[in-house]
Amino acid sequence: MARVRLSVAERREEMLRAAVEQISARGVDALRIADVAAALGVSNALVLYHFTTKEKLVAAAFARAAEDDLAHLRRLLGRRTPALRRLRAAVRWYAPTGQAKGWRLWIEGWAAALREPALREVTAELDRRWKAAITEVIAEGVAAGEFPCPDPEGAALRLTAFLDGLAVQLTSYAGTVSRARAREWTDEALTRELGLPQGAEAGLRR
Repeated sequence: MARVRLSVAERREEMLRAAVEQISARGVDALRIADVAAALGVSNALVLYHFTTKEKLVAAAFARAAEDDLAHLRRLLGRRTPALRRLRAAVRWYAPTGQAKGWRLWIEGWAAALREPALREVTAELDRRWKAAITEVIAEGVAAGEFPCPDPEGAALRLTAFLDGLAVQLTSYAGTVSRARAREWTDEALTRELGLPQGAEAGLRR
């Protein structure tokens, strides 16, 4: 069967999604242009035509994955519901016990970003935009009198750091922490950062 002719934008999108899958399976260091080409049944030269180097392909693939995650975050936080409910949904989705991005992919990205400036910019921008979105909704909840959090920006930073660290534990060291315990800790962290009364996390689980 003849291969369907794709537009330049469609071809790039196809390659980026294939690269994300290959990075998740192989890791950044082991990824080869040939792996992406083989997954799509195209030539190495075609992949290089669109991205020039492996480094540019990897950075673009992570940028694409980041946009997918941020779009989902915006949908969760943009609902017409109380701020606490939106935050709970966002944190549960983002946490390693939820349905967020493949954490192996992002742990690979963080490690590779130490060596690749272009990838470091991508991961830093994702981090900045995530924290900004969470900060904004926490501030909305404070203004509406839902909770007394005195420092929305600091709370967003600490909450993100906690979730990222927990993800490393659950992804890299299987069995260290049960998913049920991790969910409890996540609810407790959100309760603490928002300034809700101790024990209020039980209400978050309903």
